[in-house]
Amino acid sequence: MKDYNIQVINLKNASDEEYIALNKIINIIRKERQPDDPPIPLEETTNQLKNLPSFVDLKMWCVWNEDHSEMIAQGNVGLMRTEENKHLAQFDIIVHADYRRQGIGKQLYGLIVKAAQANHRRLLLTDTNDRIRAGEAFMLRLGAQRGLEGHVNQLRIADLDHQLIHEWIQQGEKNLTEFELGIWEGNYPQEQLQEIIELLDLTNQQPFGDLEVEEMHITPEQLVEMQKMDVARGNQRYTFYLLEEATGKFAGYTETVWNANRPEILRQDMTGVFPQFRGKGLGRWLKAAMLERQLKLHPEIKFVRTTNADTNAAMLRINNELGFKPYMTSILWQMEISQVLEYLNQ
Repeated sequence: MKDYNIQVINLKNASDEEYIALNKIINIIRKERQPDDPPIPLEETTNQLKNLPSFVDLKMWCVWNEDHSEMIAQGNVGLMRTEENKHLAQFDIIVHADYRRQGIGKQLYGLIVKAAQANHRRLLLTDTNDRIRAGEAFMLRLGAQRGLEGHVNQLRIADLDHQLIHEWIQQGEKNLTEFELGIWEGNYPQEQLQEIIELLDLTNQQPFGDLEVEEMHITPEQLVEMQKMDVARGNQRYTFYLLEEATGKFAGYTETVWNANRPEILRQDMTGVFPQFRGKGLGRWLKAAMLERQLKLHPEIKFVRTTNADTNAAMLRINNELGFKPYMTSILWQMEISQVLEYLNQ
């Protein structure tokens, strides 16, 4: 197995050469995974890395070709400095198609494992998709466990039933005596961050499958940092929410993200309703109101994409009714470091 020149990148303070090369390899892999999508601009990649939240410790190694003219692979490991999931490390490895099956991934993996061990992490997580089969093959060689299987699902606006959207909004507005529908454009209001944190905790009610993970509870300070990175990337976040009139408490919400660098694609993020308010059609109301508004605001949108666990029956039912179809598989894998060391020592 050839020894490649592997170098550490200081992500918040890399050289122009490093940022350019990193952006290029990211887009080469992106083209393989999502061939119809536009590339990520250099400025967006750079701004994201320079604005990583302080509680995210992201270590990265890059591999250059022999004359140091092109980055051919990179590996990274993310260590969350939070109260939860102190046993976890999340990693990613990408290798140019021309250089696969040459041991580069294994060498990067060794560095990732050492970094995880040095930080007392015992479990590694990563994801793969069906567009790049090499990722799943690598996980199978490692003996990794499928923790959660799902899909990136896509709605083609050309196929959207606008009458259905109108009906869902009409049905939802019958609840206006009980709930108030509101919207935040961009950052969350500073004066409501504590209540919003409790609202965002609805993400913990999504299926975790067999993943050995703990619920995450972000702090207001962490949320502010996450928003800063989002803005630096050019992401425009829109949040529709419902308030219970009688108590003034949040009942549910839905979020989408639009970026001018990818104007035809709208990303649908979390949609959630607290258990005591379910069965009233609030999820459909939220999603329909959001879609109607976003399509008026950004008529260039042609696709809406969202990621769902295959076991999330309630959300899949709503998405299927809207016309979402599978676009790409998404598998979250987990593996014990002790198990990985056996593979690396072979």
